[in-house]
Amino acid sequence: MSDKDGLSANELLDALKALANPVRLQIMDWLRDPVAEFAEYDPIADRIEVGVCGSHIKAKSGLAQSTVSSYMTTLERAGLVQSTRVGKWTHYRRNETLLRQVGDKIAGNT
Repeated sequence: MSDKDGLSANELLDALKALANPVRLQIMDWLRDPVAEFAEYDPIADRIEVGVCGSHIKAKSGLAQSTVSSYMTTLERAGLVQSTRVGKWTHYRRNETLLRQVGDKIAGNT
């Protein structure tokens, strides 16, 4: 069941479920301004174009690598982040288009 903007009810629910976890929500907030939020870590690739390295998210969060990997997989499956491999590292950045669609849907703008 898709709306005219392409965001289905299931996609909206998946996004909201992924954001319902406080740590995943915090990670999404950090990814809003990756340059400032991860300034203490030397970038492996351009943080604006490619995203933040998963190892930097792990270091900042203090969580186990397996937990961070699980959280990022949940966010990616919901379409909220996009991943890019750079060598052996996976980088993540926010999917601003989907985030706008989710926000518009919640605000009743669609």
